[in-house]
Amino acid sequence: MLERIFDTNNVVFRFFRTLGYIWWLHILWFICSLPVITIGASTTALCYSCMKLHKKEGYVTQNFFHSFKENFMQSTLLFLVLTLICGILLLDLFLCGYMDKPLSHLIRYGVYALLTVYALTVIYVFPVQAKFVNPIRRTLAFSFVIASRYWKYTIQMLIIMALVIALNLTILLFNFITLSIGIGLVAYIMAAYHNKVFDHILQ
Repeated sequence: MLERIFDTNNVVFRFFRTLGYIWWLHILWFICSLPVITIGASTTALCYSCMKLHKKEGYVTQNFFHSFKENFMQSTLLFLVLTLICGILLLDLFLCGYMDKPLSHLIRYGVYALLTVYALTVIYVFPVQAKFVNPIRRTLAFSFVIASRYWKYTIQMLIIMALVIALNLTILLFNFITLSIGIGLVAYIMAAYHNKVFDHILQ
């Protein structure tokens, strides 16, 4: 009985060991994202490490910095491109308020459609960057195609992200959880979906 309780391979030990890894990846992501411009590389490394963690491959710190170095340049460019696109779309929405109503409604609906495409792409873009070697344009296009093709998983991930955002906006405790471990935890949950999709693609 005691041997089973203190066995490091039992369910409780495995759970807290995995939680510790997730926390550590969250810390690595946070530290490596502090320069802001490195958020793309940090996010790619986090996605890569979480996908590896699900499959119990390698060591979390080694996996993280391997991906961070390998994908630094392209992930940084991806982050800058995505930030620029998001800024342009949000600016368009802001400017709609100063236009005549018929034209502003038309442009607003167009921007909403583009924001939907943007959101679908962002869900997969850094995991795709972590998993495959492609030019930036192909990475963006491939991410959107995957999001559209595996729409059931995509919808589930969007719901999870929306729930996380809603909880952080309404419950103070969740802000503390997000700052403490939340980024790593969300990435780990998403990595389960990413692994399923990529494994299916690579079959």
